[in-house]
Amino acid sequence: MINPLWLKTFCTLAEIGHFTQTADKLFMTQSGVSQHIKKLEQQLDSALLIREGKSFTLTDSGKQLYQEGNVILQSLHSLKQSIKQDSEFEGVITIKSPGSIGLKLYPYLLDIQQQHKNLIFNYEFSPNKAIETSLTEHQCDIGLMTSLAKQEKLRSEKISTEALVLITASDIKKITWTMLLEMGFIAHPDAAHHAHLLLSENYAQFKHVEQFKQVGFSNQISLILEPVSKGIGFTVLPIHVAKAFHKPESISIHHLAKSVSEPIYLCHNPATLDTQRSKYIRSLITAFLS
Repeated sequence: MINPLWLKTFCTLAEIGHFTQTADKLFMTQSGVSQHIKKLEQQLDSALLIREGKSFTLTDSGKQLYQEGNVILQSLHSLKQSIKQDSEFEGVITIKSPGSIGLKLYPYLLDIQQQHKNLIFNYEFSPNKAIETSLTEHQCDIGLMTSLAKQEKLRSEKISTEALVLITASDIKKITWTMLLEMGFIAHPDAAHHAHLLLSENYAQFKHVEQFKQVGFSNQISLILEPVSKGIGFTVLPIHVAKAFHKPESISIHHLAKSVSEPIYLCHNPATLDTQRSKYIRSLITAFLS
């Protein structure tokens, strides 16, 4: 591999055509310039200059190296400038969150992307545990979780809360415990957890979700409310899921006497390169969800 420092010295010398002036431009000694050229010739096993007293001419190998070396040096310079710029409006941001938060947040981020075409969002719906693992292993830039990260190396900030609600078909306006038992439960991956949080606070009879007959299950966040909307059963979900449902007129959102909410934590790994775009997007997310 060609040493880029030696290559820069050679290309500068080939351009200027004088050892002393090259040394002055590069803030080197004349002997230092000569050493770089000698080392480069040794590395390439080819003469680059034909010395004629204090002057020189380029060999064919020297001419080829000068032409192609300038391209390499310009490419390295462009790469350095690109990295130094670190624009908050350019580059890829990888974000992971539970589906409920994503249904609210992702459309907003797409509006941001429309304003800044070079800002690209990779968004994935994931459970808390998977998000924490991704952050720890530097596989995503920003994570949104409904529980504090267990890994001490991760930084978590509570930015909002998300209400849990009971949802039925639109023709049901009031809910009783007996009605819930009769309707049956539409399950989903977080169903037991959400039902316990909300129903245990509002019904003394509630012990566990198995008290209800299960009449359906879906692990797709956008499909959980389809059977609910058809009157097949009820479920408990974060309110963002209910508000994002494409047929809002077909469901009833029930806010029970005792409200229950899950926290929303904005998380990132300080050990991951913290770009300007990451900082910018974290500030936007905080403002949007707060």
